[in-house]
Order: sequence, then C-alpha cells, then structure tokens
Amino acid sequence: MFGFGLKNKTVKELRKNQCLTAKELAQRLKLDTIDILRIEDTKLKDIPEPLKSKITPILRGDDSDKMPWL
Repeated sequence: MFGFGLKNKTVKELRKNQCLTAKELAQRLKLDTIDILRIEDTKLKDIPEPLKSKITPILRGDDSDKMPWL
C-alpha cells in the first residue's frame, strides 16, 4: 500500500538503496549470487511471485527495523 513507486524501480536500484551487494542479498535470500545478478535489471513488478514475496521486505528495509542496535 505504501510502496511509493517501489514496484517501478529495478532490483539493482533498490538493492543499492539498502547498501547491499548482490552477494549479501543472495545470502539473505539463501540463493546463489548469479540468480540475483540475472534479475538485477528487472523491475520489481516483473519478477515472478515466489521470489517477489521473498525479496520485497528486504529491499523495502523491513528487516533493518528489527535490528536491536538501531
């Protein structure tokens, strides 16, 4: 609801906004780095659903809200 154009941005833009490398994002998703590199130039709205539901909270920054030291 409050994505504010999140779906129209590429995975690479969103990943860099969260200061993540492709390797770090792949480790959080338990995927290979090559899988992340394949979808980097794709807009978030064009990613297939099982992967989209996994990747959206990380790229939105939901997991950083749960860190106790912040």
